[in-house]
Amino acid sequence: MNIPPPSAVSFRQAFLFWLKLGFISFGGPAGQISIMHQELVERRRWISEKRFLHALNYCMVLPGPEAQQLATYIGWLMHRTWGGVVAGALFVLPSLLILITLSWFYIAFGEVPLVAGLFYGIKPAVAAIVLQAAHRIGSRALKNNVLWTIAAASFVAIFALNVPFPAIVAVAALVGYVGGRAMPEKFKTGGGHGKADKDYGVALIDDDTPTPAHARFSWFGLARVAVVGAILWVIPMAFLTLRYGWDHTLTQMSWFFTKAALLTFGGAYAVLPYVYQGAVGHYGWLTPTQMIDGLALGETTPGPLIMVVAFVGFVGAYVKAVFGPDMMFLAGAVAASLVTWFTFLPSFLFILAGGPLVETTHNDLKFTAPLTAITAAVVGVILNLALFFGYHVLWPKGFGADGVIGALHRLDWVSALIALAAAVALLRFKYNVIHAIGACALMGLLLKTLIV
Repeated sequence: MNIPPPSAVSFRQAFLFWLKLGFISFGGPAGQISIMHQELVERRRWISEKRFLHALNYCMVLPGPEAQQLATYIGWLMHRTWGGVVAGALFVLPSLLILITLSWFYIAFGEVPLVAGLFYGIKPAVAAIVLQAAHRIGSRALKNNVLWTIAAASFVAIFALNVPFPAIVAVAALVGYVGGRAMPEKFKTGGGHGKADKDYGVALIDDDTPTPAHARFSWFGLARVAVVGAILWVIPMAFLTLRYGWDHTLTQMSWFFTKAALLTFGGAYAVLPYVYQGAVGHYGWLTPTQMIDGLALGETTPGPLIMVVAFVGFVGAYVKAVFGPDMMFLAGAVAASLVTWFTFLPSFLFILAGGPLVETTHNDLKFTAPLTAITAAVVGVILNLALFFGYHVLWPKGFGADGVIGALHRLDWVSALIALAAAVALLRFKYNVIHAIGACALMGLLLKTLIV
């Protein structure tokens, strides 16, 4: 029995769906992509699985959050530029509003015993979550000894030599470029996220549906997107520079997160070390402990995990009182909004500029050798991040200068117990991240109250 194709989707219907998605997009990229596949391919049949995977493969090779870019791509394909803008923006805005609220709550009430106890349990869970991310990406990316070597070298570079993350990415890309030509079999990857092998019925945008006129490539369209994108970046950056100066916190945040947006190959966990190096180490916008807490909040809210940048912006501007002591919340909210703007603007431009090129063919895109090498390097960088978080959680007062015995004496055994439980739950029993965080938060509250 042939299932008839769905009726045309109005802009209003699409708007309501993208708004709903923004509030239910938990579970990181895998969970978010799964939700979109279930809703758009299986249930609503707005797009066929082959076209869905084709778009996803393109988003996977871009820097930036692939789930948000996929929503932008499908929205653009269905309802032109404004469809893409609305889909991508609504994927982010609910998370931004929630994080601004939670960031203020964290700053205002973080020392309250109840809140402190909850975060006491959440911090070890975050260390385990980052370790899980390294394992998950590594098991998928490190397919041979060459890629393992790249991962190990990147770990040594950032852990022992403190090499900046952008330099690691650049060297990995060069290694991949050369290696892909010298020994291409070592840098081959799979064809993305599987093959379109299920039939859910005729879709609105089906396998053989012609590319709509607005999605066809033209040099004029590409130039228009580039010019508009440049204007949208230059105007706020010029205003901040002229109004506050280049060295002002808000200006430096905007510039820093513009650079971060172009380095998010491999997802949010890949760029977090760069954010840490800049926000904690170089600028001092927040402390290592606050960075861990921000990641925990990012894990428990909908939207892309890279939205942790909103927490970084809020805390940095709030603590520095960039608008004066009487407008600290406003300073935090403005900074969170600014860094979100500069972090996500490139993602929209990549889709609106590159989408027409992708739509010229419906063949699967392949990962390039440089990207393969970058992904391998990212594994080593994330492992370093897990060790960084583990050190600050398990040894909040540092190792000390009295050797192994002193380090064991200073070890927070309660946090170690929670971290071990979280790691076992995530890696062995495949627990949901949010469930693990919730259980660890309650465990931390009980143990902090009863034992510590």
